[in-house]
Amino acid sequence: MRRHRDRVSNLAAGIAGAVLILVVCYLVFGGSVPFGGSPFMLRATFTAQTELHLGSPVRIAGVDVGTVTGVQRVAGSPTAAVVSMTIENAGLPIHADATVDIRPRLFLEGNYYIDLDPGTPAAPALRSGAVLPAADTSGPVQLDRVLSALNSNTRANLQTVLQGLGQSLDARPTAAQDAGQDPTQRGLTAGQSLNESLRYSAAAFQASAIVNQALLGSRPHDLSGAVAGTAHVFGALAADQARLADLVTVFDATMGALADRQQDLQATLAQLPPTLRAADAALDPLDASFGPTRTFAADLTPSIRQLAPTIAVALPWIAQSTALLSAHELGGLLSSLTPAVQSAARSLSDTRSLLAGSDQLARCLVHNVIPAGNEVISDPPLSTGLRVYQELLQSAVGLASASQDFDGNGRYLRSSAGGGADRVVTGSLPGTGPLYGNAVLAPLGTRPAFAGAAPPVRSDVACDLNPVPDLNAAKTGTGP
Repeated sequence: MRRHRDRVSNLAAGIAGAVLILVVCYLVFGGSVPFGGSPFMLRATFTAQTELHLGSPVRIAGVDVGTVTGVQRVAGSPTAAVVSMTIENAGLPIHADATVDIRPRLFLEGNYYIDLDPGTPAAPALRSGAVLPAADTSGPVQLDRVLSALNSNTRANLQTVLQGLGQSLDARPTAAQDAGQDPTQRGLTAGQSLNESLRYSAAAFQASAIVNQALLGSRPHDLSGAVAGTAHVFGALAADQARLADLVTVFDATMGALADRQQDLQATLAQLPPTLRAADAALDPLDASFGPTRTFAADLTPSIRQLAPTIAVALPWIAQSTALLSAHELGGLLSSLTPAVQSAARSLSDTRSLLAGSDQLARCLVHNVIPAGNEVISDPPLSTGLRVYQELLQSAVGLASASQDFDGNGRYLRSSAGGGADRVVTGSLPGTGPLYGNAVLAPLGTRPAFAGAAPPVRSDVACDLNPVPDLNAAKTGTGP
C-alpha cells in the first residue's frame, strides 16, 4: 500500500515566495547582507547640486572602490546634500585630509561618479561613519551654469579673444621678427610652428611620463620627502630676498647667454644621444666588473671591523716605540751597541778572508784532490782495483793493527830486521851517504822512479790551476 506525501499548502508557498522577493529587492537596492561584516561608511557634504544617484560608483585613480548608498538633502538649502557611500577594503585606509570631487563619466557611461582622493599617509585614518566637510568637496560644473555666465558682453569678449588668437597663430612673421628665430622656424606662422612641434611631442610626453614616474619614488614617503625638501629649499630662498634677486638676475643672464649660443647648444644636444649610447655600452662592462668588487668588499668587511681594535692595540706599542727611539733611550742603546758593531765589522773582515780561503780550498778539493783520490792505480801484479782514497783508508787500518798495544810497549810500529844473500845499496843520500842492506830476493826496481829532486812547490799558483796528477803515468826505476 503506497503512502502519499503531504503537499505544501498554497498559503505557505505564497508566503515563502513573497519573503524571497523581498530579500532579493532588499539586496538589489543596497541592503546589507545579514550576518556579514559591516562595510566602511563615508559621508561627504556638498553645497552644489550633486546629480548623483543610488549606485553611482566611487573611484580612486579610476578604479571602482565603492558605491553611493544615499543622498540626503540638507534642510534649508536647495542644493546642499550629504552623500553616503560604502568603501571596499581595496580603497582603505582613508585619511583625514581626503578630498571628494563629483566628475562626469564618459559619454557612453553617462551620469556622474565620485572621485575620491584618500589623502596622505601622514594624516590620521578616518573611522567608518566619518563625515567630510564641504571644504573638502567640490561639485560638478553644470552646463547651464556655464551658459548663464556667458552673457552678451562675455560672448563678445570671448569672440574677440578667439579672433586675436587665430590671427596670432595664422600671421606671417616679419623679417625683423625672424632675425632672432631658429633657422628651421623662419617664415612659418605660429600655427605651423606648433604643428612642427607635434613631431617631438610623442617623445617629449614619453620622457615626461618617465620623469613623472620617477618623481613618485621607489619607496613609500619618497614623494612626501621630496616635497618637504623642496619646501625647505624655497623657504630658505624666500628668507633672503636680496640673494634671491641676485639668483634670478644671474639665472636670467645665464639663460640669455644660452639663447645667444642656441645653435651651439642645439649641436651639443644632438650629440648627447650617441654619447649616452656609448656611455651605456661602456657602463655594462663596468657594471659587470662590480661583481668581483662587491665580493672583495664583502670579504674585506670583517677586516675593516677589526681595524679599529687593531689600531687601539697598536697605539700603546707605538707609544712605547716612540719612547724607545727617543734621544735619551736611543743614545744609550747606541753607546752599548758601538763596541759590538765594531767587533762585528772586524769579524766580517776576517770572515771575508776565511771565505776566500775556503773558496780556494773548495776549488782545490773539487779540481785536484777529489779526482786524484778517485783514481785507480794499476800496479800489476799488486793491483787492488780500489780507488786511492780507499787504499789510504785500508793502509790506516793496517798501521793500526800493526801497532796494537797488546804487550804494554805503547803505540809504536815494531819491525824486525832480516837478511838474505842479495846485497842492496842505495845511492848517496844527502848527509848520510849510501845505505847498505841484504834482501831475501833480488829487487826489481822502484816505483815511481826517483827523479833526483823533489818537484818545486809554487805558492804563487792556485791549487785548482795545477793539472790533476796522473798516478798511472809514474815510471819504474831500476833496482839497486
